[in-house]
Amino acid sequence: MKIATYNVNGVNGRLPVLLRWLNETAPDVVCLQELKAPQEKFPEQAIHDAGYSAIWHGQKSWNGVAILAHNHEIKEVSRALPGDPDDMHSRYIEAVINGIHIGCLYLPNGNPAPGPKFDYKLSWFERLTTHAADLLAADIPVILTGDYNVMPTELDVYKPERWVDDALFRPETRAAFKTLVSQGWTDAIRKVYPTETIYTFWDYFRDAYGRNAGLRIDHFLLSPHVDSRLTAAGVDRNVRGWEKSSDHAPVWIQLAD
Repeated sequence: MKIATYNVNGVNGRLPVLLRWLNETAPDVVCLQELKAPQEKFPEQAIHDAGYSAIWHGQKSWNGVAILAHNHEIKEVSRALPGDPDDMHSRYIEAVINGIHIGCLYLPNGNPAPGPKFDYKLSWFERLTTHAADLLAADIPVILTGDYNVMPTELDVYKPERWVDDALFRPETRAAFKTLVSQGWTDAIRKVYPTETIYTFWDYFRDAYGRNAGLRIDHFLLSPHVDSRLTAAGVDRNVRGWEKSSDHAPVWIQLAD
Protein backbone atom coordinates (compact mmCIF):
# COMPACT_ATOMS: atom_id res chain seq x y z
CA MET A 1 0.00 0.00 0.00
CA LYS A 2 1.52 3.30 -1.11
CA ILE A 3 0.46 6.45 0.73
CA ALA A 4 1.56 9.95 -0.27
CA THR A 5 1.28 13.51 0.96
CA TYR A 6 1.49 16.55 -1.30
CA ASN A 7 1.07 20.26 -0.63
CA VAL A 8 -0.27 21.22 -4.06
CA ASN A 9 -0.22 24.99 -3.46
CA GLY A 10 -3.53 25.48 -5.29
CA VAL A 11 -5.35 22.37 -6.47
CA ASN A 12 -6.99 23.96 -9.51
CA GLY A 13 -3.99 25.93 -10.73
CA ARG A 14 -1.73 22.87 -10.33
CA LEU A 15 -4.29 20.31 -11.51
CA PRO A 16 -2.34 19.21 -14.62
CA VAL A 17 0.71 18.55 -12.44
CA LEU A 18 -1.34 16.64 -9.86
CA LEU A 19 -3.03 14.48 -12.48
CA ARG A 20 0.26 13.74 -14.24
CA TRP A 21 1.86 12.72 -10.95
CA LEU A 22 -1.11 10.50 -10.03
CA ASN A 23 -0.93 8.82 -13.43
CA GLU A 24 2.83 8.23 -13.25
CA THR A 25 3.12 7.06 -9.64
CA ALA A 26 -0.34 5.59 -8.82
CA PRO A 27 -0.37 5.93 -5.02
CA ASP A 28 -3.21 4.13 -3.23
CA VAL A 29 -3.90 7.05 -0.89
CA VAL A 30 -3.01 10.73 -1.25
CA CYS A 31 -3.26 13.50 1.34
CA LEU A 32 -3.36 17.00 -0.17
CA GLN A 33 -2.81 20.34 1.53
CA GLU A 34 -3.22 23.98 0.60
CA LEU A 35 -6.08 23.43 -1.83
CA LYS A 36 -6.75 27.19 -1.94
CA ALA A 37 -10.29 26.46 -3.15
CA PRO A 38 -13.74 26.72 -1.57
CA GLN A 39 -15.65 23.51 -1.01
CA GLU A 40 -17.65 23.76 -4.25
CA LYS A 41 -14.58 24.43 -6.42
CA PHE A 42 -12.69 21.23 -5.64
CA PRO A 43 -12.07 19.38 -8.96
CA GLU A 44 -13.95 16.26 -7.93
CA GLN A 45 -14.76 15.12 -11.49
CA ALA A 46 -11.16 15.35 -12.69
CA ILE A 47 -9.99 13.44 -9.61
CA HIS A 48 -12.69 10.83 -10.18
CA ASP A 49 -11.71 10.48 -13.85
CA ALA A 50 -8.15 9.81 -12.67
CA GLY A 51 -9.47 6.84 -10.69
CA TYR A 52 -9.74 8.35 -7.22
CA SER A 53 -12.54 8.97 -4.75
CA ALA A 54 -12.08 11.95 -2.44
CA ILE A 55 -13.15 13.77 0.67
CA TRP A 56 -12.10 17.37 1.19
CA HIS A 57 -12.53 20.45 3.33
CA GLY A 58 -12.04 23.56 1.25
CA GLN A 59 -11.59 27.20 2.12
CA LYS A 60 -11.66 30.23 -0.15
CA SER A 61 -8.18 31.49 -1.10
CA TRP A 62 -6.31 29.70 1.70
CA ASN A 63 -5.70 26.37 3.41
CA GLY A 64 -7.81 23.37 2.45
CA VAL A 65 -7.09 19.64 2.87
CA ALA A 66 -8.21 16.49 1.06
CA ILE A 67 -7.77 12.73 1.10
CA LEU A 68 -7.90 10.70 -2.12
CA ALA A 69 -8.09 6.92 -2.44
CA HIS A 70 -7.81 4.47 -5.33
CA ASN A 71 -9.80 1.24 -5.01
CA HIS A 72 -10.35 1.83 -1.28
CA GLU A 73 -13.37 3.12 0.61
CA ILE A 74 -12.86 6.39 2.49
CA LYS A 75 -14.68 6.50 5.83
CA GLU A 76 -14.54 10.08 7.05
CA VAL A 77 -13.93 10.52 10.78
CA SER A 78 -13.68 14.30 11.12
CA ARG A 79 -12.78 17.46 9.25
CA ALA A 80 -11.53 19.59 12.11
CA LEU A 81 -8.81 19.23 14.71
CA PRO A 82 -10.41 18.93 18.17
CA GLY A 83 -9.81 21.50 20.86
CA ASP A 84 -11.02 24.83 19.46
CA PRO A 85 -14.57 25.03 18.07
CA ASP A 86 -13.93 28.64 17.01
CA ASP A 87 -11.06 27.73 14.69
CA MET A 88 -12.45 28.11 11.17
CA HIS A 89 -9.25 27.23 9.28
CA SER A 90 -9.57 24.12 7.10
CA ARG A 91 -6.32 22.48 8.17
CA TYR A 92 -7.22 18.93 9.21
CA ILE A 93 -9.22 16.01 7.87
CA GLU A 94 -9.22 12.42 9.14
CA ALA A 95 -10.48 9.18 7.66
CA VAL A 96 -10.17 5.42 7.91
CA ILE A 97 -8.89 3.72 4.76
CA ASN A 98 -8.13 0.00 4.59
CA GLY A 99 -8.08 -0.19 8.39
CA ILE A 100 -5.69 2.74 8.91
CA HIS A 101 -6.68 6.02 10.53
CA ILE A 102 -5.13 8.76 8.39
CA GLY A 103 -4.93 12.34 9.59
CA CYS A 104 -4.10 14.83 6.82
CA LEU A 105 -2.86 18.12 8.26
CA TYR A 106 -1.65 21.54 7.22
CA LEU A 107 -0.01 23.05 10.28
CA PRO A 108 0.11 26.88 10.44
CA ASN A 109 3.19 28.65 9.11
CA GLY A 110 3.41 30.98 12.12
CA ASN A 111 5.35 33.89 10.62
CA PRO A 112 6.07 36.55 11.63
CA ALA A 113 7.40 35.27 14.93
CA PRO A 114 6.94 36.21 17.66
CA GLY A 115 3.38 37.41 17.24
CA PRO A 116 -0.27 36.26 17.05
CA LYS A 117 0.36 33.97 14.06
CA PHE A 118 3.16 32.21 15.91
CA ASP A 119 0.98 31.88 19.01
CA TYR A 120 -1.70 30.27 16.81
CA LYS A 121 0.88 27.88 15.37
CA LEU A 122 1.96 26.72 18.83
CA SER A 123 -1.60 26.38 20.11
CA TRP A 124 -2.50 24.34 17.02
CA PHE A 125 0.53 22.17 17.69
CA GLU A 126 -0.69 21.62 21.26
CA ARG A 127 -4.11 20.56 20.00
CA LEU A 128 -2.50 18.19 17.50
CA THR A 129 -0.33 16.69 20.24
CA THR A 130 -3.36 16.11 22.47
CA HIS A 131 -5.30 14.48 19.64
CA ALA A 132 -2.29 12.38 18.67
CA ALA A 133 -2.01 11.07 22.23
CA ASP A 134 -5.65 10.02 22.11
CA LEU A 135 -5.08 8.20 18.82
CA LEU A 136 -2.08 6.33 20.24
CA ALA A 137 -4.05 5.43 23.34
CA ALA A 138 -6.68 3.82 21.12
CA ASP A 139 -4.02 1.29 20.04
CA ILE A 140 -4.96 1.43 16.34
CA PRO A 141 -2.95 1.90 13.13
CA VAL A 142 -2.54 5.66 12.60
CA ILE A 143 -0.70 7.91 10.16
CA LEU A 144 -0.42 11.66 10.72
CA THR A 145 0.90 13.23 7.56
CA GLY A 146 1.06 16.52 5.74
CA ASP A 147 2.79 19.87 5.75
CA TYR A 148 3.95 20.38 9.34
CA ASN A 149 5.76 23.65 8.60
CA VAL A 150 8.66 22.60 10.81
CA MET A 151 12.24 21.56 10.12
CA PRO A 152 12.95 19.22 13.05
CA THR A 153 16.76 19.42 12.95
CA GLU A 154 19.60 21.24 11.23
CA LEU A 155 19.85 18.32 8.81
CA ASP A 156 16.40 19.29 7.51
CA VAL A 157 17.26 22.80 6.32
CA TYR A 158 19.73 24.35 3.91
CA LYS A 159 21.98 26.77 5.78
CA PRO A 160 20.18 26.53 9.15
CA GLU A 161 21.91 29.65 10.47
CA ARG A 162 19.69 31.71 8.17
CA TRP A 163 16.50 30.31 9.69
CA VAL A 164 17.06 30.71 13.43
CA ASP A 165 14.35 33.38 13.79
CA ASP A 166 11.85 31.83 11.40
CA ALA A 167 8.66 30.29 12.82
CA LEU A 168 9.42 27.01 11.04
CA PHE A 169 12.76 26.62 12.82
CA ARG A 170 12.45 28.48 16.11
CA PRO A 171 13.30 26.42 19.21
CA GLU A 172 9.67 26.44 20.35
CA THR A 173 8.52 24.90 17.06
CA ARG A 174 11.17 22.20 17.02
CA ALA A 175 10.48 21.43 20.68
CA ALA A 176 6.78 21.03 19.90
CA PHE A 177 7.55 18.58 17.11
CA LYS A 178 9.94 16.64 19.35
CA THR A 179 7.28 16.44 22.07
CA LEU A 180 4.79 15.08 19.56
CA VAL A 181 7.14 12.45 18.14
CA SER A 182 8.29 11.36 21.60
CA GLN A 183 4.78 10.12 22.37
CA GLY A 184 5.70 7.05 20.33
CA TRP A 185 5.53 8.13 16.69
CA THR A 186 8.04 7.21 13.99
CA ASP A 187 9.30 9.82 11.52
CA ALA A 188 9.16 7.58 8.43
CA ILE A 189 11.66 9.44 6.27
CA ARG A 190 14.23 9.55 9.07
CA LYS A 191 13.75 5.86 9.83
CA VAL A 192 14.61 4.98 6.23
CA TYR A 193 17.19 7.75 5.71
CA PRO A 194 18.59 8.59 9.16
CA THR A 195 21.51 10.78 8.04
CA GLU A 196 20.80 11.82 4.44
CA THR A 197 20.04 15.37 3.35
CA ILE A 198 16.44 15.18 2.14
CA TYR A 199 14.19 18.14 1.33
CA THR A 200 10.50 18.36 0.42
CA PHE A 201 10.18 22.10 -0.28
CA TRP A 202 12.15 24.55 -2.42
CA ASP A 203 11.25 28.24 -2.65
CA TYR A 204 10.42 29.76 -6.03
CA PHE A 205 13.06 32.45 -5.53
CA ARG A 206 16.83 32.49 -6.08
CA ASP A 207 16.82 29.18 -7.99
CA ALA A 208 16.36 27.31 -4.72
CA TYR A 209 15.40 24.09 -6.51
CA GLY A 210 18.35 24.26 -8.87
CA ARG A 211 20.73 24.85 -5.96
CA ASN A 212 18.96 22.27 -3.78
CA ALA A 213 18.49 24.97 -1.15
CA GLY A 214 15.50 23.27 0.42
CA LEU A 215 13.63 22.39 3.58
CA ARG A 216 12.14 19.15 4.90
CA ILE A 217 8.75 20.22 6.23
CA ASP A 218 6.37 17.52 4.93
CA HIS A 219 6.37 14.53 7.26
CA PHE A 220 4.90 11.10 7.91
CA LEU A 221 4.42 10.16 11.56
CA LEU A 222 3.52 6.51 12.06
CA SER A 223 2.03 4.75 15.05
CA PRO A 224 3.68 1.47 16.11
CA HIS A 225 1.15 -0.65 14.18
CA VAL A 226 2.05 1.15 10.95
CA ASP A 227 5.75 1.51 11.68
CA SER A 228 6.12 -2.27 11.73
CA ARG A 229 4.76 -2.40 8.16
CA LEU A 230 7.02 0.32 6.69
CA THR A 231 9.09 -1.02 3.78
CA ALA A 232 10.12 2.14 1.90
CA ALA A 233 9.80 5.92 1.84
CA GLY A 234 10.85 8.73 -0.44
CA VAL A 235 10.34 12.10 -2.06
CA ASP A 236 9.34 12.54 -5.70
CA ARG A 237 11.81 15.39 -6.02
CA ASN A 238 11.59 15.57 -9.82
CA VAL A 239 7.96 16.73 -9.65
CA ARG A 240 9.15 20.02 -8.15
CA GLY A 241 11.00 20.64 -11.42
CA TRP A 242 7.92 20.26 -13.62
CA GLU A 243 6.43 23.35 -15.25
CA LYS A 244 3.99 25.25 -13.01
CA SER A 245 4.59 22.83 -10.15
CA SER A 246 4.03 23.43 -6.45
CA ASP A 247 6.98 24.57 -4.35
CA HIS A 248 6.58 21.26 -2.47
CA ALA A 249 7.33 17.78 -3.80
CA PRO A 250 5.20 14.71 -3.02
CA VAL A 251 6.41 12.51 -0.17
CA TRP A 252 5.42 8.85 0.09
CA ILE A 253 5.70 5.67 2.11
CA GLN A 254 5.20 2.02 1.19
CA LEU A 255 3.54 -0.37 3.64
CA ALA A 256 3.54 -4.16 3.61
CA ASP A 257 0.08 -5.72 3.48
